[in-house]
Amino acid sequence: QLQASGGGLVETGGSLRLSCEASGSTFSNYDMGWFRRAPGKEREFLATIKWNGVRTYYADSVKGRFTISRDNAKNTVLLQMNNLKPEDTAVYYCAQSRTPKRMILTALNYDYQYWGQGTEVTVSS
Repeated sequence: QLQASGGGLVETGGSLRLSCEASGSTFSNYDMGWFRRAPGKEREFLATIKWNGVRTYYADSVKGRFTISRDNAKNTVLLQMNNLKPEDTAVYYCAQSRTPKRMILTALNYDYQYWGQGTEVTVSS
């Protein structure tokens, strides 16, 4: 249901834009999030955007460098990543919240479902 794309190899300081396309007609009712898993590490929350796009929340590790946005008409959520660092190397996943029209944004893994297949980002030093 979620198809992530846009990963690749980039040099330190470079930029990438990840895209996640969702199938179905209810995309606009759900908060969307981006997570990543680096080799040997736990899955890490990065950013989330409210179902109507009016609010976002970021992890401290990416705040000021990454921007999450969504286009409900296209069932798409984006993650613009700037000033990339080698420690950003990971597989990036998008996910949809379990509950429609949540009141409060969440960074917790178990509040999300329908994880995409992931797209790999490698940042060379």
